[in-house]
Amino acid sequence: MRLKFLGAAKTVTGSNFFLTGENTGLMVDFGMFQGKPEEVGLNNVKPDIDFSKLSAVLLTHAHLDHCGRLPLLAHYGFKGPIFMTEATKALAELVLHDAAKIAKEAEARSILYTDKDVEVILKQVLLIDYDKQFDVGDFRVTFVDAGHILGSASVIVKERSTGKKVVFSGDLGNTPEPLLSPTHFVNKANIAVVESTYGDETHGPRKEEADLAKIIKKAETTNGTVLIPSFSIERTQELLYIFDQLKKEGKMDNKTPVFLDSPMAIKATMIFKDFPVLFSNRLKDQIKTDDPFDFPGLVVCDTIEKSKQVKNYNGVKVIIAGSGMMSGGRVIHHAINYLGDPNTQLVIVGYQAEGTLGREILDGKSSINIWGNWINIKAKILEIKTMSAHADQGQIISWLKKIDGLEEIALIHGEELPRLVLSEKIHLDLQGVKIVLPVVNQEINLDIQ
Repeated sequence: MRLKFLGAAKTVTGSNFFLTGENTGLMVDFGMFQGKPEEVGLNNVKPDIDFSKLSAVLLTHAHLDHCGRLPLLAHYGFKGPIFMTEATKALAELVLHDAAKIAKEAEARSILYTDKDVEVILKQVLLIDYDKQFDVGDFRVTFVDAGHILGSASVIVKERSTGKKVVFSGDLGNTPEPLLSPTHFVNKANIAVVESTYGDETHGPRKEEADLAKIIKKAETTNGTVLIPSFSIERTQELLYIFDQLKKEGKMDNKTPVFLDSPMAIKATMIFKDFPVLFSNRLKDQIKTDDPFDFPGLVVCDTIEKSKQVKNYNGVKVIIAGSGMMSGGRVIHHAINYLGDPNTQLVIVGYQAEGTLGREILDGKSSINIWGNWINIKAKILEIKTMSAHADQGQIISWLKKIDGLEEIALIHGEELPRLVLSEKIHLDLQGVKIVLPVVNQEINLDIQ
């Protein structure tokens, strides 16, 4: 077996790997590069592989940096199967059509594919249940629940002739978390290809409900605005769930409006409700009698007109808007309107990639330029790290320790510092295991002894 790293290698985004056996080639993920201009430019570069040897694609989950280039496969002549879970397909359809729409609205040079390309590639999707084995040529494949977002999977690939196993972690969840079932452990593998997004951090105790209660109380006292850039998938649903709990518990005024201003997040929430079998036990209990994503004061901005009206609402308010890294979407309009106000609290609740507006603000920029508008940031900038959907260093190590027979680990999906720190920690905790820190287009031989 050989494995080529085509993305998310010394970078966070652009997840893409090519695993080859004697007669079979498997691509794991085909995600979009985001953030730095030099990385975004890689989206237009055809991966350096022989597409005639590509037998199938395995998709870990529906985040754009894992699925965002799938429609390009049709351009490259690939007509084979694309395996994913049912929930991942529902979300990926939403994500890919949204990406095509955004590109169409932007400059022509940024268009990678159209809605028609999305429809073509979706016809090649085959649905896979968790923990059910299936064969693709030389390989036997199993998807297990990664606990990251709805439908997310870690993928175990076994070479049928030798029994050697490679596991691709995908993105591992921040277990336990309120909405989803826990991350599934992998019992046996020889090689692990593992994310390292938060490889140098520990999230700390989960207290986001208490943190948000404190933030809301301050806003209610000052008639201020709470602006939350949020990822449409998972993070927004978690926020809605928390605000539902805060209002039920009397920790937030029922009259305080929460504006959900993201068409994609609105649709993702509807999809979320279609898969209760994937929910945590606590959420399964609640949905028997109550909608955990609806509450008094929720205002769904499903049209651009409603979005524009938000700024005319005087008094305390919460705005949840995309995109999560402030790299586009309706949150940009709200940033122009509210970041210059000292009564605004900007609450960062997810990872901010290098090169994004969210990262610049989080790193302490005092003024920013949005569409030619210079804004002196007077808002209070806050970050709630425990809401991350990614495993932290300790959770990654725990996941690796459960794998029997592990001989080699490749650290991917992380910036260089987190990878290096995690690598040192693994050296200490899993002695004798070889560690690889791959770069884009590096290929390694997996015929280990």
